[in-house]
Amino acid sequence: MDVSVVIPVFNEEENLPELYERLVESLEALELTWEVIFTDDGSQDGSMVYLKDLAARDPRVKVIAFRRNFGQTAAMDAGFTAATGDVVVPMDADLQNDPKDIGRLLAVLDEGCDVAKGWRKDRKDSFINRTLPSRIANWLISWVTGVHLHDYGCTLTAYRRDVLKEIRLYGEMHRFIPAYAAWAGGKIKEVVVTHHPRTRGQTKYGISRTFRVILDLLTVRFLVAYSAKPAYLFGKLGLAALFLAFLSLTGSIVKKLVWGDPMFTDPFFYMTIFLGLAGLQVVLIGLLAELNARTYYESQGRTPYVVKERYNLPPDEG
Repeated sequence: MDVSVVIPVFNEEENLPELYERLVESLEALELTWEVIFTDDGSQDGSMVYLKDLAARDPRVKVIAFRRNFGQTAAMDAGFTAATGDVVVPMDADLQNDPKDIGRLLAVLDEGCDVAKGWRKDRKDSFINRTLPSRIANWLISWVTGVHLHDYGCTLTAYRRDVLKEIRLYGEMHRFIPAYAAWAGGKIKEVVVTHHPRTRGQTKYGISRTFRVILDLLTVRFLVAYSAKPAYLFGKLGLAALFLAFLSLTGSIVKKLVWGDPMFTDPFFYMTIFLGLAGLQVVLIGLLAELNARTYYESQGRTPYVVKERYNLPPDEG
């Protein structure tokens, strides 16, 4: 299979027939083998009825149905796991992404990239409710992860399948896949894609989603930077606290020697005790986290690195 298109669906009954027609037209023009995987995320309308009928008529259409609504990230993860194509292309079901752009994304991958990231440069959404929060989130994600992109929120993206192989998605983390790809040494290039205004159905996402993204961003930062060496993070914090405890103790001793102030009434002395205990605890937490990280990798036979290619060696059984 050359291309797998993964589409999360939640109450998009009105858009699915036109989406399917556009997909078939665009994918057949590429002259590649392809499949479309719809993941129904607990829709309450007739979306699942249409998808079941569509799968019966077209074997290239695969359908995954959730028992209830688990969210877009879970729907994408299920689609990624089921995909068999060398390239995986997620996109939205609301007709705001244009299937004709899939060919442009694949052309960029052919230039040697691992991820062709869609960029909705001319976005057709409400500025206050959608575009402004998205711009803020994009700036924040770029700053925290160090992977600078204009549009982390654009679902339409082409990934080489091996980039997705080691990634498990939770929360709202599907938008952070480029950060994971960059951490694994993947090459990313942005591609300007068409963005259409929503004409049917209702948007499922509002400004409240931004807060969940920020919380997930903290997790991503830890996973990308410290998952293999958590002691580095906790060690920095613990040593900083111990250093401040040393400065506080020094100040308390100077006050005792110069002005004769009793140490047991000096707030710097009590700050020394507090910071010393806090620093020691944080360092010990780091050591325990380091032990857990080693147990995690070794128990699953995983490694803290990603191999791109192997030459004159037997295939990697992992």
